[in-house]
Amino acid sequence: MDWLTEFPSLARGELRNFRKGIDEAFRNFTEHYGEGFESFFDPLLSFLVWSEKRLLATPWPVIIAVIATLAWLGSRSKRIVAGVVISLLLIGYLGMWEDTMRTLSIITVCTLVSIVIGIPVGILMSRSNRLQALITPVLDVMQTMPSFVYLIPVVMLLGIGKVPGMIAVIIYALPPIIRLTNLGIREVDRELVEAANAFGCTPWQKLVHVQLPLALPSIFAGVNQTIMMALSMVVIASMIGVTGLGQPVLKAITNQYFSLGLLNGLAIVAIAIIFDRVSQRYGLRLQKYRQNR
Repeated sequence: MDWLTEFPSLARGELRNFRKGIDEAFRNFTEHYGEGFESFFDPLLSFLVWSEKRLLATPWPVIIAVIATLAWLGSRSKRIVAGVVISLLLIGYLGMWEDTMRTLSIITVCTLVSIVIGIPVGILMSRSNRLQALITPVLDVMQTMPSFVYLIPVVMLLGIGKVPGMIAVIIYALPPIIRLTNLGIREVDRELVEAANAFGCTPWQKLVHVQLPLALPSIFAGVNQTIMMALSMVVIASMIGVTGLGQPVLKAITNQYFSLGLLNGLAIVAIAIIFDRVSQRYGLRLQKYRQNR
């Protein structure tokens, strides 16, 4: 029976060695390939810096006019446009304009990258049940993993800065657009797909002219959720160097500045509501348009 009493200590020793092995392997990987990964993401960093500079250099009336125009084109709602203008004016009046532009920049870049990656992956998943079975568990892990866990390997590999923050945001925000693209294409009426096959459409023509147009409401729902997930990571990503509204919130938490945290938190909420309402209304308009055709 001695082995029963010795087993827990042996198991702990094996687990400790296993953890050390993983840590040493990742450190060696970081030492050998860290610089290569940094250079790989240089174009993404340049794009972020360029977009941030453009937003900060553009006069605030022009920014408000452009965002209000986009809100009108997306929602066709005067109430939403008025809410957008009032929210942005309040953000500027309360001295949070520059941080808001930095946040808009990183959210825009991360959303675009997520769309560029997510839609093709969702299309591939919709065409193969085996690939869907392989990718779905990965998406489950990406969505359920605690947000802070993303920061550990990214910081070890790339250090502190904007690029690690962007990668963490993209990983966290990517699953919805993949899932909903896959779902939208799979839910396209089989009779329409069979009719396209009967007319001799190639797979590319069938995808571009039948499946993607009919799946657009679902895809836009995925874009909406991706934006919301990216915004929810702003404060956490500020811990590793992402500038914007998250850093004042982090400062408020550290120094117990209630008003600073509240105002910047409300600014994040305002941006989230703007994106959410406009994208939702645009998705509903697309759905009604498809149903009426």
